[in-house]
Amino acid sequence: MKNYDYQKQLKEVWEKAVRLYAEGNTQPDSYFNETEAAFIASIGVTAQEIFDFAEDFNVGGEPDFVTFSLIHDIRRSYFLDKQKGVGSDKTLDPATLPGKTSEANGIRWLPRIIQKAKAKLRGEMHPDIMYSCGGDRAFLKENDIHASEFLRIVAENEDNEQGIIDWVTSRTTASVNV
Repeated sequence: MKNYDYQKQLKEVWEKAVRLYAEGNTQPDSYFNETEAAFIASIGVTAQEIFDFAEDFNVGGEPDFVTFSLIHDIRRSYFLDKQKGVGSDKTLDPATLPGKTSEANGIRWLPRIIQKAKAKLRGEMHPDIMYSCGGDRAFLKENDIHASEFLRIVAENEDNEQGIIDWVTSRTTASVNV
């Protein structure tokens, strides 16, 4: 893997996934050749995750490439720096996610997105779960937080959920007062 310009390869796999989905291919395992598959594995990402972003972009126009790139840059850094290039052997069980109406400090969806963000960071996403899905994006828009910014805050406070909750609460309060 090239590090200096890895983002060029990331853009190529994004564009290919967006194109294949637009052409009607809904089989993420068929999207990437051996070289591309090795590249995405080398940054700690799966074909399913790229497919999910391509699908949402094709269907609703977001997340765009910049958001996709920023999120996956954080995942890549976590994978290479904290996980030393070795993926987790765990997968987040969708049944263990907090409910969609769960709240923290009166903020709906926050407990759920925290768990999803942690799973994204660790490379533990279940194929049926997407970080920055439509529900996540609604939460992020409502609270004026970019998806990559939230992921970074979770990475910085991975073992301090209250720190994440406090940060979101202060951001939400600041947005209301603007």
